[in-house]
Amino acid sequence: MTNQPLLNHMKMKYLLPFALIGIAFARLTATTVIPPTFEQLVQQAELIFQGTVTDVRSAWEGEGAQRHINTYVTFQIAENVKGDAGTSYTIRMLGGTVGDETMEVTDTPKFHVADRDILFVEHNNEQFVPLVGINNGRFHVQRDERTGRDIILNGEGEPVRDLTKLGREEESVSEADAISPDQLKSAVHKQLGDQANHSSQ
Repeated sequence: MTNQPLLNHMKMKYLLPFALIGIAFARLTATTVIPPTFEQLVQQAELIFQGTVTDVRSAWEGEGAQRHINTYVTFQIAENVKGDAGTSYTIRMLGGTVGDETMEVTDTPKFHVADRDILFVEHNNEQFVPLVGINNGRFHVQRDERTGRDIILNGEGEPVRDLTKLGREEESVSEADAISPDQLKSAVHKQLGDQANHSSQ
């Protein structure tokens, strides 16, 4: 049975107070998120880093009506782009699978060991997915088999060509046209510099 007050709260706040959880295992439907602009991604993120997934672990937590599954994804940090995540960093997301029981929140990113990603993190351990714009705050690093270079895919698994059109690409982008991780990180640094200059004026 769907807990409608819970879903409404997710839609309004993107936060999930565990006191409202009345589902032991279910499929929760997250709202459709308006993709943030690249400027908003950089500005709202508390941490931006590139890392490799070293561990994915799910566990039951809470008691009674608050009982739920959380998934913990640990990254080995290759580069801190904004803020300092240290050398290892773990994000907590609502949902996951423990044994044969699953609590799934749709539209949330799925991580696997050895995944390489650039994440835009906000409110870790506070909101149900601690990424800016949920899936929009994850950029997957993938090797282009034809060219041998690393490219960036968005949260939907599509190659990214133009950061000014995040979530708004009107035509498909080929892997050959996709930007590299270094180009994405350079754009973040430039945006951070622009924001610092604007704040000082």
